Amino acid sequence: MTSDETRAARTEAVRALEAEFGELINRFRRIITENANRVSPGMLPGAYKVFTTIVRRERITLSALAESLMADKGQISRTVRELEGLGLIERTPDPDDGRSSLLSPTPFGLERLEAARAPQESLLVDALEEWPLDDILNLTRLLHALTADELPSS
Repeated sequence: MTSDETRAARTEAVRALEAEFGELINRFRRIITENANRVSPGMLPGAYKVFTTIVRRERITLSALAESLMADKGQISRTVRELEGLGLIERTPDPDDGRSSLLSPTPFGLERLEAARAPQESLLVDALEEWPLDDILNLTRLLHALTADELPSS
């Protein structure tokens, strides 16, 4: 194969991968929308993303949250106030910086999230039921390398 043929084959493979990612993103977008509504009827997917990021980090400052989500601090602040109003998260003083607060999920918030995720919790497990464990681990490793902008390890 010439280098032009190799480049064309690689480009076609990447286009096919992009199409599959598009389908996967659409599927997850539906799941996130449904989960958001189960956490709190009418909750927007963006608020759900902010909430789940706080849950995953356990304790995070508003600035770190905005940076993590690559979002406007003002918009994140409004969303955080909404989540506080729903009783899903709380602010506590940051012991390392008295000027800022740490955001963390409340027990009620964790309970709501668990209940929201329960109906679809086994979807991915079921979808991968017939896959060999090594293939699942390899896919995870490759996706991590892609999202971390690293070369995959062997």
